Amino acid sequence: MNFETIKFELKPNGIGILTLNRPEKLNAISFQMEEDLHELLDHLMTNLDCRIVIFGGMGRAFCAGTDLQEGLILNSKKTPVGYEKYHFLNVPEPLKKKMYHQWRISQIYVKMRKISQPIIAIIHGAAAGGGFGFAMAADIRIASEDVKFINASINIGLTGADVGGSYFLPRLIGMSRAAEILYSGKIVDGIEAEKIGLVLKVVEKEDLLNVAIEKAEELLKKSPLGLRMTKQAINLSLDSPSLETILQFENSSIVLTFSSKDVNEASAAFFEKRDPKFPLR
Repeated sequence: MNFETIKFELKPNGIGILTLNRPEKLNAISFQMEEDLHELLDHLMTNLDCRIVIFGGMGRAFCAGTDLQEGLILNSKKTPVGYEKYHFLNVPEPLKKKMYHQWRISQIYVKMRKISQPIIAIIHGAAAGGGFGFAMAADIRIASEDVKFINASINIGLTGADVGGSYFLPRLIGMSRAAEILYSGKIVDGIEAEKIGLVLKVVEKEDLLNVAIEKAEELLKKSPLGLRMTKQAINLSLDSPSLETILQFENSSIVLTFSSKDVNEASAAFFEKRDPKFPLR
């Protein structure tokens, strides 16, 4: 798959590597990047050959958030030449442009949770605004020592609740710490991020990808169906109104996965003291 602002490589073992590729702009989220991410995530919804996604960024930063220069276009009544292909710009009223654009960008974070592949985010440099959102929407976060998480919108006169931050952050680190970050827009460095559980671990920048691949290879040893259903269970449990509700799903998941041939291979591998050999699908 060829994209203008991102790269995606699917390795034969089922690990997909997604890289934001606007290094000259610190991987700021442009309108085209939004469309590229939508296209890729829609593809991953039904791609059973991809088992795990590693999500990173090229250059000096993971993602500096929304491209503010393009954001100015949302204030104009006239669509600049070359931007007509973005549907949310083809309305005369700036308020509607902004609302339709916000709907479009926010659905990226929904799709990150909806795809069945666990997402391992590898984060270095700035992860600000929408870039912080990408990190929060991932399943596992590994950061470099120079990482800076910034809830940027509150610092430019907007609400601190943006692209799912007020949903994800309290669930990841608790209400009190999340409230401080969302209200203040403070920079959270790698040491603090690891201490409060925002990231799994902090490693040297040059080791980020290798550590993520090692973690992904651990997950590849698990049943493909079991891993996908576990992500569904995690998603449901974030909003489950009761223990009984989530137990109903978990019970069904256990019965379904127990009926899969993956169980036979996992059992044989366990008793033979070897790694299981699951098919990609």
